Amino acid sequence: MTGREFLELDSPQQRLYLERFKQMEIIQKMLNELPKADQNLCNHGSYFLGANASLCGLAANNFFRNILHVRRASLVSALPMAVIPFLSTVAVYEVFVRKPLFSGELNCEVCAVVRGGLIGAVVGGLYPVFLALPVNASLAARYSSSPLPGKENLLRFWLTTSQPVFRKMSWGVLTQVLTGLYLATKHHGIYIKVLQQMNTSRDPEELQA
Repeated sequence: MTGREFLELDSPQQRLYLERFKQMEIIQKMLNELPKADQNLCNHGSYFLGANASLCGLAANNFFRNILHVRRASLVSALPMAVIPFLSTVAVYEVFVRKPLFSGELNCEVCAVVRGGLIGAVVGGLYPVFLALPVNASLAARYSSSPLPGKENLLRFWLTTSQPVFRKMSWGVLTQVLTGLYLATKHHGIYIKVLQQMNTSRDPEELQA
């Protein structure tokens, strides 16, 4: 099959892909015409959620270190607790909220806001706490900073150890929920602005130029 014959194939899947790609180009062009504040919030808003996730990770790491009396390798435990939650939160938000919104795949405001809140709670709030537990458990075992139980009492020990940390981090998780809700609401508002500009454009063919 020659390249020309391949291009002449006009399946529904190809038409849908081309229409979606054209819509993404139009949306991106309209985004570039918005005020700088909207552009910055659209392009970099997820970094705020990621930064809060890093703070949650560092706070949870500090709580576990104090409970387990870990005094060594502070940088070794702090670095992943700052970097991994940040990257994970930004990536998940981009994949499930921002990219679907500004590609035209996610038009439901409630769906976008719920996704933002869930990502803030689970990935930006709870995940850093769960990540801090094995990091500091391994350090406590390595440096023998705190007596660890045998396998038969291991689950009960970590549940008891984690409870005060989760209680202290509840405000951080709530903050992440509100941040995710706010960010998704603002992003959907920007998406609505783009749609309104597209609908009020007098010459739609110029958008495709």
